[in-house]
Amino acid sequence: MIVCLLCLLPAGPLFSQSHNLQTFAACAGRLSAQMEHQWLLSDPASDLTKVQRAAMISIVEAIMMPEQGRDVLAWRINAKQAHAVLLTRATFNNDAADARWARTRADAQLAACTGLLLS
Repeated sequence: MIVCLLCLLPAGPLFSQSHNLQTFAACAGRLSAQMEHQWLLSDPASDLTKVQRAAMISIVEAIMMPEQGRDVLAWRINAKQAHAVLLTRATFNNDAADARWARTRADAQLAACTGLLLS
């Protein structure tokens, strides 16, 4: 069972419902890109990523209002695209320094997302 850490925080000016929703939607997009990249490379870690992505999507669906669907989809797509670009730069790059930077950035963004979940 995966639990959301941010969901346990009291609502306040710093952690508004809209901010949380955008955060979780972006994380769902990043996890989607990560999972697809892992599939491309036949990485068995894709199984865990799939579970984490499903948990993130469940959180998004639980906290979004029906009229927010368009915004949520845009946040997910934008984050997925950005994460896919980083993963591509990290994996298929002739510039080793740039590849390291992209890998570090992708890993940090993914860790921030998975850090919101408890396994």
